[in-house]
Amino acid sequence: MSGPTTQAVILARGLGTRMRKQAAGSGALSEEQQRAADAGMKGMMPIGRPFLDYVLSALADGGMTDVTLVLGPEHGAAREYFEVTSPPERVRMHFAVQAEPRGTADAVASVRGVVRDAPFLVLNADNLYSADAVRALAAVGGAGLAAYEADALVRLGGIEAERVLKFALLDIGDDDVLREVREKPAADDPLALRAERWVSMNLWSFSPMIFEACARVTPSLRGELELQDAVTIAMHELGEVFRVVRRREGVLDLSSRGDVADVQARLAGVAARP
Repeated sequence: MSGPTTQAVILARGLGTRMRKQAAGSGALSEEQQRAADAGMKGMMPIGRPFLDYVLSALADGGMTDVTLVLGPEHGAAREYFEVTSPPERVRMHFAVQAEPRGTADAVASVRGVVRDAPFLVLNADNLYSADAVRALAAVGGAGLAAYEADALVRLGGIEAERVLKFALLDIGDDDVLREVREKPAADDPLALRAERWVSMNLWSFSPMIFEACARVTPSLRGELELQDAVTIAMHELGEVFRVVRRREGVLDLSSRGDVADVQARLAGVAARP
């Protein structure tokens, strides 16, 4: 294990299906926000400035120096924003193109040859994690993930309890080593019935071994190449050990139009310094 990780990958290629969907009670959006929602480009949702600027600011605060943004070939406007219109001052931006939205494992595979041959963090474009969480996970210096206590996500992050219960649950050993990621658990799943439930908000640390695991992934029932399947392969076929960093704090979630007003309120007065 070397020093702390200093490079991160942001997955911004998704179709944004939930964000595109018009839903009752989603609140009033400005014309600019409406256009971002219609495009499904959640990371570019204007909250004073694009949401991704806040994400980049937290990454810089957490010690990241290089950030790779995974985009689709149709996302030229987003790339132009970070390359020309408003380049970040505290992190170096790199870009990877995921030709088709084939899933998160395929998105991670797309950064091979872009990131350095060293550990890197992976995170969602529509979540804002604390700089402390970024720094703590970076200190692992290898394979790991941040595990969030479910009640804290509800209390401090403003995410509805019903939504949190649909997130992937984590089976963690007493040695803080990941045993299993359980997607879409049933209400009577033993992990769901525990007093403390730990969930994944897709804040990962990977060694370059993850590329071999991603290459072995086959399509899920949804027809996608899923990152959690790559993690399972890395653990059980390649012998990778994932260290868990437990967090009792909130994460801002910008998955749908209904999230915009709450995220905007929570970021009021927060200065983004990407």
